[in-house]
Amino acid sequence: MNRLNLERLPDYIRDKKVKIPFLIILTIMFIILILSFISNWKLGLLMLILFSIVVGLVIFLSEYLIDQTNQYISDLSYRIKESEQEALIRMPIGIMLFNDRDEVQWANPYFKKIFAKKDILGQRIQDIDENFHQVVSQAPSDELVSLKLEDRFLDVSVQRDIQALYVIDTTNYAKIYQDYLDTRIVFGHIFLDNYDEISQSLSDRRKSNLNNFVTNQLTNWANEHSVFIKRVDEDRFFAVLNRQRLNKLENEKFEIIDTVREITARQNYPLTISMGFSYADEDEYEDFHDIASIAQSNLDLALGRGGDQVVVRSKSEKTRFYGGKTNPMEKRTRVRSRMVSQALQDLINESDQVIVMGHRFPDMDSIGSALGIRRIAQMNNKTAYVAVKKDEFSRDIQNLMDEVIKNDEIAPFIIESEELHDKITPNTLLVLVDVHRPSIVCDSTILEKSRQVVVIDHHRRGQEFPENPVLVYIEPYASSAGELITELFEYQSNEAEPISNIEATAILGGIIVDTRNFSLRTGSRTFDAASYLKSCGADTILIQRLLKEDVKSYLLRSQLISSLEVYMDRLGIVTGSDDESVNTVVAAQTADTLLSMENIEASFVITRRKDGRIGISARSLGDINVQRIMEQLGGGGHLSNAATQIEEGSVLDAKAALIEVLDDLYISNEEE
Repeated sequence: MNRLNLERLPDYIRDKKVKIPFLIILTIMFIILILSFISNWKLGLLMLILFSIVVGLVIFLSEYLIDQTNQYISDLSYRIKESEQEALIRMPIGIMLFNDRDEVQWANPYFKKIFAKKDILGQRIQDIDENFHQVVSQAPSDELVSLKLEDRFLDVSVQRDIQALYVIDTTNYAKIYQDYLDTRIVFGHIFLDNYDEISQSLSDRRKSNLNNFVTNQLTNWANEHSVFIKRVDEDRFFAVLNRQRLNKLENEKFEIIDTVREITARQNYPLTISMGFSYADEDEYEDFHDIASIAQSNLDLALGRGGDQVVVRSKSEKTRFYGGKTNPMEKRTRVRSRMVSQALQDLINESDQVIVMGHRFPDMDSIGSALGIRRIAQMNNKTAYVAVKKDEFSRDIQNLMDEVIKNDEIAPFIIESEELHDKITPNTLLVLVDVHRPSIVCDSTILEKSRQVVVIDHHRRGQEFPENPVLVYIEPYASSAGELITELFEYQSNEAEPISNIEATAILGGIIVDTRNFSLRTGSRTFDAASYLKSCGADTILIQRLLKEDVKSYLLRSQLISSLEVYMDRLGIVTGSDDESVNTVVAAQTADTLLSMENIEASFVITRRKDGRIGISARSLGDINVQRIMEQLGGGGHLSNAATQIEEGSVLDAKAALIEVLDDLYISNEEE
């Protein structure tokens, strides 16, 4: 029997915690042996033999255990190394090693399977797939980055210290998650915009036919797209569907609203439909009450923009608009004007003072409307101030203000906006005219400090809107804000002092400018308003004199027109120079002029503004919705009259952005 080799013992056996108890046992055995010899030598001899046998067995078993343990460890190490090699080759994770030149040095079979390539050794990563290479080159080290490659979803991790990357195919999990998103609930509100106006003039039979037609159209549309709808009123439906069905409807651009409008128009009662849809965000709990409330807000937004369109938005996502291709129909009743006039009168009487404010770089409509509201406040014995920034006046507005300040009754109440900051109290009423977007009001500080806000505007409502206004009067069918405010005068007290000549002139000037001498966006009520203002002493000769342009502006407009580029055979695009600023009025006049040219259905004038930003003035004859185009670029306005301002970049950058939007809207057949 070989002597026990302690060096072959594992470290944990040669540890003191094992050696000390072993020595104690040996010591006890030795003491027992000595005592046995002392008591009886025969007993001692027997114990010596027994102890020798035990020691021999221990040595033999130790040698055996050491050999077996070493053999087991050796086999286990081999199996671990073999498993590592097999795992690298067979496990469902793609592994690739690359060099400093992004060339593939080694890849396991699963990596090749993902990219459906057998021979990739020596190839550059970008030759395998360009999108994959971009993700790899930009991915932070040791962080998972998600990537969609054709019909696969991948998670990629790069270890740059050892120049290795790992790819996990998460397609199945992505599909499960997508299925979960597709089945999330969507609520919708459907409203027949002008059902009351149309049905009240129809006979009972035709009204019944119209009602059946609309119900059948919406029911067939709902059945085709697996949408549950329920009629809750004569002109209102409630809809329930899921995200997958909503995505399909969005891809089809909600064709139902065009179908209903076109068929009813051929029958001489053009009915339009507005819809609002909402759903919970991806990572949020589905609170049905919140979803339904946002859907109602989306419907209100669609109606505020003139109807005949669909608004889709969740709580945090960007609003998406569909439809809105037609001018809203003019209402036949003045009931709302009377109600708004009475509500505004009550708010004025309950306030201690009124501040009226338009948008930045005001036009004739903005100033005229502000003067009109100031007069209404005065008719109700309240002090009202018009907040302005004189350094933002264009030439025609400066000419107008020179005439206005000649009136000693009005001049003291036209004040620089900064002087009004300290005059605002909790009971101050702020009236916004010709604007509803907080980002472009004359003075945002006044808006922030005011607790009571009234909005009177004729532009289609955008997503940006003041918080909790006490009164909103937005009528996109109106030609101008001046038209809306003129109607409010008709319901004021007859005992109040009437509107002055210069105020009537300013308001009428705004209507003339916004309608291009009553040629665009003009309805019967527009002429009624103009007639009323004329009876109040509006001076059309003075308006023409105020709107005259100097020779320099005329030549600049001609210079801009010389850069005309006709895009898509019907869109006129004009660009100015980056080195020369152009007055916003000149840009707007240039856009208007382009519409008089043959084959130009919409015009876009891109110039450098005096404040350094890039401005785009957009106009159309009505068939093309320039408001939607400008909204894509951060602006807004009316269906046939819109604009935007871009903070950074050059004129050519703005032109490229505009063309990208035009391509997206028209080449994708979103509008025809």
